[in-house]
Amino acid sequence: MTAMLDVQNLVKRFPLAGTGKVVQAVNDVSFTIDRGETLALVGESGSGKTTIGRCILGLIDATQGQIWFDGERMGRGHSIRSKALRGRIQLVFQEPAESLDPRIRVGETLAEPLLHLGMTRPDRERRARQIAEHLGLKPRVLDQFPAELSAGLQQRIGIGRAIVTRPELVILDEPTSALDPTARAEIVDLLIRLQQEFGTAYLLITHDLSTVRYVSHRVAVMYLGTIVEEAPTETLFAQPLHPYSLGLLASVLLPDPDLKRANTIRLEGEIPSPIDLPPGCPLAGRCPFAEPHCHAERPAPRPVSAHHVVSCFHHDKVAALDQTTDNFARFQEESTKLLSVGAISEPAVEQEESHHG
Repeated sequence: MTAMLDVQNLVKRFPLAGTGKVVQAVNDVSFTIDRGETLALVGESGSGKTTIGRCILGLIDATQGQIWFDGERMGRGHSIRSKALRGRIQLVFQEPAESLDPRIRVGETLAEPLLHLGMTRPDRERRARQIAEHLGLKPRVLDQFPAELSAGLQQRIGIGRAIVTRPELVILDEPTSALDPTARAEIVDLLIRLQQEFGTAYLLITHDLSTVRYVSHRVAVMYLGTIVEEAPTETLFAQPLHPYSLGLLASVLLPDPDLKRANTIRLEGEIPSPIDLPPGCPLAGRCPFAEPHCHAERPAPRPVSAHHVVSCFHHDKVAALDQTTDNFARFQEESTKLLSVGAISEPAVEQEESHHG
């Protein structure tokens, strides 16, 4: 079975004017996404996540590598601007207030992406109303302007604007980072429900690991433009095998002092510059397991189990730390019992609308 999205050996360099040097933003990245699947790209700011999304969308050109969508190679002659691909790949932005035109009412905003798909005005308006129902919005919201809505409702509109064309792939660039915890939980539930209804695939670009745990099927951990570990979500959260993955998960503070890993590691030292990357493992200068050959040789991706790949010479030492508990899953169970997180109700949406409308 051919993957819907296939990214192979992607490289992106940004030249530094007047210096002859380049920023090595993305370094030989490969991954696939199947139909109806969610792959999360996670990592610190500057790890190259958003750059990959922009390359897939064709907003910037890759320096090297290939991107295939539905069996056809993407490029200048075949991109999201091409007639054959219009509406099939969509994007949800990080800041909903900045991505929505403040002069256009919500109904027009939802219908606008359909203009270039050959749909008549009545059909566009009908589709916009249908999407509003899927978003849990009341008809009166279609006549409001973005400024009259909360950040959570604005992001619902941004998501609705993306799925109104019935895309096969949606790139979600930090879709919950600008939201409060309640709105974040509701958006997470909405994304899951929409995927179940429409079969849309997601590329989730985020540093919000709690969102990743509940939305994604697989996770690819990025560090300095390279994927250092990729695994099914439950596998990676329960037993990460790369030192950076373990450090990343350990840095997340869940609001329960009993939910913490018994064994973890500390990544100390400075992050190398993407302009002058070290010749060996990019984490070697910060890793407690590093040995001399780690500084000289870059580890290749190694399959350690079914669908679990890690780029580390010492993944067995990380495994020996006995990381066997998925604290995110435990926290979700407790929060569901106490707060009913994970279920969007119409009264909650109505309350938000009345408060801001």
